[in-house]
Formats: sequence, C-alpha cells, structure tokens
Amino acid sequence: MTEEQLPIRQTIKSITPYQPGKPIEEVERELGISNIIKLASNENPLGPSPLAIEAMKEAVEQTRLYPDNDCFYLRRELAEFLGFSPEEVIVGRGSDEVIHMLGLAFLNPGDEVIMAKPQFTLYDFTAYVMDCRPVLVPMRNFVTDLPAMKAKVNERTKLVFIANPNNPTGSMVTAAEVDEFLSGLPAHVMVVLDEAYCEYVDREDYPRSFDYIREGRNVISLRTFSKIYSLAGLRIGYGIARKEIIGWLNQVREQFNVSNVSQAAARASLRDPDQVKRARQVNDEGKQYLCAQFEQMRLSYVPTQTNFVLVDVGRESQPVFAELLKRGVIVRPGGIFELPTHLRVTIGLPEENRRFILALREILGS
Repeated sequence: MTEEQLPIRQTIKSITPYQPGKPIEEVERELGISNIIKLASNENPLGPSPLAIEAMKEAVEQTRLYPDNDCFYLRRELAEFLGFSPEEVIVGRGSDEVIHMLGLAFLNPGDEVIMAKPQFTLYDFTAYVMDCRPVLVPMRNFVTDLPAMKAKVNERTKLVFIANPNNPTGSMVTAAEVDEFLSGLPAHVMVVLDEAYCEYVDREDYPRSFDYIREGRNVISLRTFSKIYSLAGLRIGYGIARKEIIGWLNQVREQFNVSNVSQAAARASLRDPDQVKRARQVNDEGKQYLCAQFEQMRLSYVPTQTNFVLVDVGRESQPVFAELLKRGVIVRPGGIFELPTHLRVTIGLPEENRRFILALREILGS
C-alpha cells in the first residue's frame, strides 16, 4: 500500500511534529564528551521534594493495580489547596492532556483557535488535530498582544490560548490587560489561561485567574507539577474551571489517564511547604546572574517571569547552539520559534549558569 492509499486525515498534514533534543547519553556518545548540562527544557534543577520521592517509592509497589481513575484524593487536596471544590478540578497527563481535552470537548471542524505567535506548540497542534483554523497573532515587543487577539475574535472563535507567562518569551500580561480582554467577550468563547510558570512570577500586577472562574466566566486555568514542583518526568498537570466546564472535559477524558506514581508524588509535593520557596530562591538568584551577564555582554534579552531567559545572541543561533553543545551545554535554539538569532536558556544551578556563560562568552568572543 502506498502512502497515497492510506486513509490519512488531511488536516494532520499541517502538523509539524515536536522535535525533542537527543538524550544526554546519546549526545555524550556522539560527541565523545561527558558531564553535559541540560538547560533546554525549563526543568527545575533542584529536583522533586524529598516527600515526593518517598511517596513515589511507596507507590511503585502498587503498580500492579490500575490507578485511581478520578484522582479522587489528589483532586480533593488540590481543591482545598487552591480554594475550590473537587468538581472544579481536572487532572491530566501534564497540562498538555487538558489542552487536548479542551479540543475534544469544544472544537468542531472549521472553528477558530486564537493564540500568540510564537506559541506553545500544543495550541496549534490541537487546532489542526480537530480540523480547526489556528489564528496566530504576532507578539508586540515579545509580549502577548491582547488587543490584537481580541480583534480577531468572531463567530467562529471557540478557544483563545493565553500563555501567561509566555513560553518561549518569558513575558507576562497584566491583570488590567486581561480584564480588558475579557470585557465584552462573546459567551461562546472559552479563554484558556495557561499558567504553567505562575509560581515563578514576582510581579504584583499578575492576573488573578481564580477570580475570573469564581465570577462564572468561561475561563480555565491550566497549571502543572512539571516546573516548580519538578515532576516533569511523571507528566501530571491540572485545570481549574467552573464545574460545568470540568464536567464536559470529563466526558472526553481517557480512563486511568494519570498513573498512581504521579498522583502520589503530586499529593506529597503539595504537603511540602518549602518546595516552592526553595525553587523560587534558586531561580531568582540565577535569573539575576544571567541577566546581569547578558547586560555586560551587551546582549538583548526579554525580561522574564519564568525559569528561563530568551536572549538574542546577535547572530544565527543554530551555530551558537552547536558550539555550546560541543562544550557540553544544551540550550534551545530560537529557530524552532521563528526567532533565528535567539537562544532560550533554562535557569539552572549556580555552577550550571556559570558554565553556560563562560561557554557563551568564549563562542561570542565577549
């Protein structure tokens, strides 16, 4: 059978598959080097809470059993932690799966999905999979342009994705800007506030997404245990919305979608009062160091409210990325975001940040 004879859905031909980096071990083997540091995927360098590690060890002994299908205890603990009812919480394999549920529950072929450009790849992926039209609105000075996005809303618009803070730029939109965006928005539009990095934000004018939900708006807040809680390898995230919205998402949620190990680790993470504090302190110190170094090197960067920095290296970033790789430092080249002179670097431990800067200075001659 030829490819032309396969019953392929035409819409998925528009999808560009995600391009992950190679495993560290494979890069070390290919380049003949060791001690590589990975500053490419916005992971927490401190690792999980000790409480989460112990909980995972205990949960492994129960992996012969299917996980709790409804995440019964985790949803209740999240609800109490955040000030909602369990019926207003849904848990997924990362917030990515909740994005997929939103597509399954609310999108019909021909609908439109609005997002910023550059954007998190799952947004346009979800639109294409559901045979919808992604509407990409260019950022203004690396910040999501909410007025321009609102101008694109029409009778076909179903979902609007607002990553706040944004990935890959690290910038955020303010409470006043989101208030204005939501004002007068048609009732058929669902606004997705993707807040995967919200725990890193240190600005007072950050939007209070939960207030919108309590007001009964068509808003869902997406959050994750992958970033500040350092459980990226377990794939667990969640959404908060009014119970009617969560009810429809549960209609399309796969059974047993979150492993028992992931649920146990997430519950334990919530019980560690110092997990967020530890991670924020290391991140804040690393952010100050990296930004000060970029300023000394006269490199433009986007002020960040996340655990990564988008920096313009003043030349094509792919060769710089390759040279950093030879020196055992993995970052993210900007070409995949259509930002060809930029690198996105995760804020690491102090010694990792210094190693990155030393390598970058050597490559750029600065």
